[in-house]
Amino acid sequence: MIYLDNGATSFPKPKAMLESMYKCMAEYCGNPGRSGHYMSMKTGEEVYKTRKSVAKLFNIANPGRIIFTINTTGALNQGIQGLLRAGDHVITTSMEHNSVLRPLKMLETRGVEHTIVKCDRTGTLNLRDIKAAIKENTCMIICTHASNVTGTIMPIGEIGELAHRNNLLFMVDGAQSGGCIPINVVDMNIDLLALPGHKGLLGPMGTGLLYVRDGIELDPLLLGGTGTSSKDRNQPREMPEGYESGTVNAPGIVGLGTSVEILLNMGINAIHDYEETLTQMLDEALRNMKNVTVYGVEDCKKKAGIVTFNVKGKSCEQVADELSEMYGIAGRAGFHCAGLAHKTIGTWETGALRLSVGPFNTKPQIKTAIEAVNKITRHL
Repeated sequence: MIYLDNGATSFPKPKAMLESMYKCMAEYCGNPGRSGHYMSMKTGEEVYKTRKSVAKLFNIANPGRIIFTINTTGALNQGIQGLLRAGDHVITTSMEHNSVLRPLKMLETRGVEHTIVKCDRTGTLNLRDIKAAIKENTCMIICTHASNVTGTIMPIGEIGELAHRNNLLFMVDGAQSGGCIPINVVDMNIDLLALPGHKGLLGPMGTGLLYVRDGIELDPLLLGGTGTSSKDRNQPREMPEGYESGTVNAPGIVGLGTSVEILLNMGINAIHDYEETLTQMLDEALRNMKNVTVYGVEDCKKKAGIVTFNVKGKSCEQVADELSEMYGIAGRAGFHCAGLAHKTIGTWETGALRLSVGPFNTKPQIKTAIEAVNKITRHL
């Protein structure tokens, strides 16, 4: 199968990552931070090595400010629910994933306000609209780095600068950009960064992380055993242990560390340039097809490796099924857990089909996908 569903999870996974996970489980997988024997200590060391690798990738000065979670959703919820209080006001955008919009909706019942700044039909954000939404009680801006629906890249460096000029926290959802597009938390003024381990970072499912800048305190979302202060019924607040209650996914975190090292060796800029080339091939070809509507910006320098489209006369689910069953091509049809983004781009009623590239896709695979969509359109 030609796998073009990297926006959902990356595939294939690096062989070295799989081997490191197996080695962890087969040779030394003790419970880190719980015991003083070799297996526990060795596992703890390997988990910390992953923190250091992630810190290097995103220019994070203190690896201890990285909290491991099970996915981006867990990371976003920890940041959003751990920080916001009654009377606070948050600014976000119409291109956000439900992992941002649903927590904010729930927090309305606790007295937290939010403003959704509408993007244009390509998913592009106007910075002036963010600035205009700032109120006296605004405390945070939350923004996706790249839309999971259109791939449109948001100007997070400029948003971060605007946030800090106004003494606001800036939280970034990097689900579609981490490992694919360069991110520097210092240069971009990012205070909190939520990431999946299993997408652009090429790690296993069940891994994610939240970076929290030094000086920011938030309430832990999960309370329980941390391996420290066991006699105290109050939850410890030390980073990262106080925010990783229970047994962590050590094999997954070890595998993630291996994948991040692979990315560091490949170079994020090189990965970004390669994926941009593949995206440009696919985007241009589909835009030139009769009866195909492609959504998002045309300039692929302004989007992640995502091409989202519909074929006139067919539902997106029907096209996805034909690509899978007749041509062996994997994509994702529907609303992508981001209904408001679809409303923004005009696909609220229909949804759309998303093809998303990764670093292991090839130009011949993209050509095959183009030919397959072309054949489907000719059968109308």
